[in-house]
Amino acid sequence: MSHDLHKIIDPHLHLFNLQHGDYGWLKQQNPPYWPDKHLINKNFVEGDLVLSPRQQLAGFVHVEAGFDNQQPWREIDWLQQHCTLPFKSVAFADITAMTFREHIKQLKQRKSVVGIRHILDEQATEILSATLIQPHFSLLADMAFSFDAQLSLADTRAVELLIALANNHQTVPIIINHAGWPPANKDNNGQKNWLVSLQKLAECENIAIKLSGWEMLNRAWQVKQLEYVLHHCLTTLGDKRVMLASNFPLCEFSMSYSELWNTYMTLPEITPNTLKKITCNNAKEWYHLP
Repeated sequence: MSHDLHKIIDPHLHLFNLQHGDYGWLKQQNPPYWPDKHLINKNFVEGDLVLSPRQQLAGFVHVEAGFDNQQPWREIDWLQQHCTLPFKSVAFADITAMTFREHIKQLKQRKSVVGIRHILDEQATEILSATLIQPHFSLLADMAFSFDAQLSLADTRAVELLIALANNHQTVPIIINHAGWPPANKDNNGQKNWLVSLQKLAECENIAIKLSGWEMLNRAWQVKQLEYVLHHCLTTLGDKRVMLASNFPLCEFSMSYSELWNTYMTLPEITPNTLKKITCNNAKEWYHLP
């Protein structure tokens, strides 16, 4: 093996099967109302994950993409039939619903499933204070599942609730998605709140963070914003709880899959050892890849 070959484990991507899945959010008439949404309203398979020759995709984590929220195991069955690379799945399960127990029992029977995601975002406070959240987190613990949390770290109330859950259920790994939507403007309260929340999360050893989704905040995002976010995450959480991810295919709103990973691989002031952790080893640990 050439010394220069970088192994990558991408801990946050999506594949689409439009013939068999629902994907309501991709349809033009439904939110989000992005003018360029048609660019990703098509099938994406494992073969589309093309890196430059110096890099090798050693595995990935597939995060639910709204294939079928009523029967979330259908998405997993499709992936397990078609993917050949080592991979793990983060499935959808509605953490506030009465069906949760039944759904995660079904998901536990699929060998790739390591956790669930429930998109919190604007409903974060409401969902994280729901009556069923504590018993459902206990079920996640029983199943040895992790929880992918998509929310803004500028939402201080929601972050407090998440930290309380993390402390109550210390065996459940909680992984923040998309860097917790870091506000771009350094002068506003959002940025301050984001930094304070990051500091509070650092005290919970079962919380990690994935950095991706730059294109969701700004299609013309700048590398300096990524550097700022990465710097704060590494200095606050250390180099074992931070992961770089793609959010493929949405990353293609801004650049190709290989361009994104080239950008990550050439970040200044990151030691080779840290780079290896945040582009491969940490994802392997947090998501139990072989």
